[in-house]
Amino acid sequence: MTGRRATSAAAVREVKREDEQVTFEVSRTLGFGHCDPAGIAYFPSYFDIMVEVMEEIFAALGSPWPTMMGERRIGVPTVKLDVDFTAPSRHGDRLDFLVRVVRLGRSSLELHYRVTTRGRAVWTARQVIVAISLDTQRAVPWPDDLRAALAAHLETADAHDLAP
Repeated sequence: MTGRRATSAAAVREVKREDEQVTFEVSRTLGFGHCDPAGIAYFPSYFDIMVEVMEEIFAALGSPWPTMMGERRIGVPTVKLDVDFTAPSRHGDRLDFLVRVVRLGRSSLELHYRVTTRGRAVWTARQVIVAISLDTQRAVPWPDDLRAALAAHLETADAHDLAP
C-alpha cells in the first residue's frame, strides 16, 4: 500500500444501462499524492486506483480480497493490461470508473474500464486477470460462488469460457 489511497466519492454501484448490460460504477477523487508537481495525474497512480476499484468490485460481488487471499488462498494477478490515455486529469478531479465484465474463462476474467471526469473521457483499459492459488502460484478455476457472481455481470451471455 502506498499510503496514497484515493478517496472514494461513492461505493460500488451496479448500473443497468439501456442495453441491459450491468456495469459497475465507482468514483474516486484524484488526490495530491497521485499527481506530479504541475498537478497532473502521474499515470502509474491510475493503476493503483484501478486496483482499488477492482478490489471494491470483488467485495461487492461477495468476495472481499482479505477473505479471498487469506482464507481461500486465491490471488488475482493481472496478466494483460492495455491502456489508452485520452486526456489528462488534475488534482481534485473526480474520476468516474465504468467497469464491464467482458469475458469469463475457467480461471481468467477480462474487464473493460472507461474512466471519465466531468463527462470527458480520460482513459480506457482492457485488463485480464487470472485466479491463482497463492500456495502453488498456478491458475485455478474460479470458485463456484464467485463464478456465478461474475457470470451474472457478463456483457453477453455467450462470453463464458472464451478465455483460459
